[in-house]
Amino acid sequence: MYSSTPTGKASKGSVKVISSHNRLQLRFRFGAKRHYVSIGLSDTPTNRKLAEMKAREMELDMLSGHFDESLAKYKAGPSLSIDSPDITPVLTPKLSALWQQYVAAREKGKSPATIRMYGWVANHLDRCPHKHPEESQLIFDWMNGHVPADSTKRLMMHLSSCCRWAKKAGLLNLADPFDGMQAEVKLKKAGTEEEEINPFTRDERNRIIAAFETNRYYSYYAPLMQFLFLTGCRPSEALALYWKHIGKSMITFEQALIYDGRGLVLKEGLKTQKARKFPINAQLQSLLEGIKPDGAKPKELVFPSPKGKYIDWGNFTTRGWAAVLATLPDIEYRNPYQTRHTFCSLCREADIPSIQIAKWVGNSAEMIDRVYAKPTDHIQVPEL
Repeated sequence: MYSSTPTGKASKGSVKVISSHNRLQLRFRFGAKRHYVSIGLSDTPTNRKLAEMKAREMELDMLSGHFDESLAKYKAGPSLSIDSPDITPVLTPKLSALWQQYVAAREKGKSPATIRMYGWVANHLDRCPHKHPEESQLIFDWMNGHVPADSTKRLMMHLSSCCRWAKKAGLLNLADPFDGMQAEVKLKKAGTEEEEINPFTRDERNRIIAAFETNRYYSYYAPLMQFLFLTGCRPSEALALYWKHIGKSMITFEQALIYDGRGLVLKEGLKTQKARKFPINAQLQSLLEGIKPDGAKPKELVFPSPKGKYIDWGNFTTRGWAAVLATLPDIEYRNPYQTRHTFCSLCREADIPSIQIAKWVGNSAEMIDRVYAKPTDHIQVPEL
């Protein structure tokens, strides 16, 4: 990746480190134009390591859609090195940069689920206001206060592994600053599958939808949340819907949006079946008519991202869903998959037979009875 001259052409999506007048620069193509970024460091062996880390960080941001077009993220500041002929530069990289180097060294041959986990960790590091390994206690405290306990425990484990690797690779002069923090996270005792199902009440559902509708940053996603609550479909199924799947009286679910290790792709068929039909009631009819654009084409997404692309559900969960639920502190936080459980439980309250609920959501009647439609606490025992 390193070049001593500014000549040569970088391939699309790649970032090269070049030296010009003994100063290090990053050269890349973005938006059909070639760009140069001076990272403010002289051409020394140690500074080249930092420049390579910045280049790798920029490449991964381009691939993941998190590229900072202002370029401020990729410029080294005075806290990252001391540029003096008499003083050896001190390398104190950001934790996010170390993580990207760690991922680059390990991602080959990994499963799509593992690749997605790498991105999940990176998203949390981006959200955290504390950026350097020396701030490990502040990072732990922030994660513990903003992320569910089981996720915090996994984050501490991954960050510990990353720092141990960085130490061995000569990228970090500290001993593992996250050592032992995983054990400090207290988890609730795990329950059975039935106990883990935790649907929202009708009132909580309505308040969540209203909170999305009035949220300054995430009101765009209110129709999607209403759709999930009203259909009980899996998020992967809703995000894969085209307008051709919306009929006059039925919705046809026949594909899903999945992550294949490189990006979001459509997969034919559903988790447990090839396809299924879902009836459109008056609520759904009103919702769909309200969001359908004029002249919508059959192969246009029903729920596109604000930029017209696929919605990244993992990113939405950690950002949009978490942010909106945080505005409703009296509602216990649950993951957004509970929209599906909520639909099934409300159907059971309405005395819909299990076999019918199962047909609507793509499960067996036995599964509905055993997991989704568990009894609700407010139902009283009759006087017999």
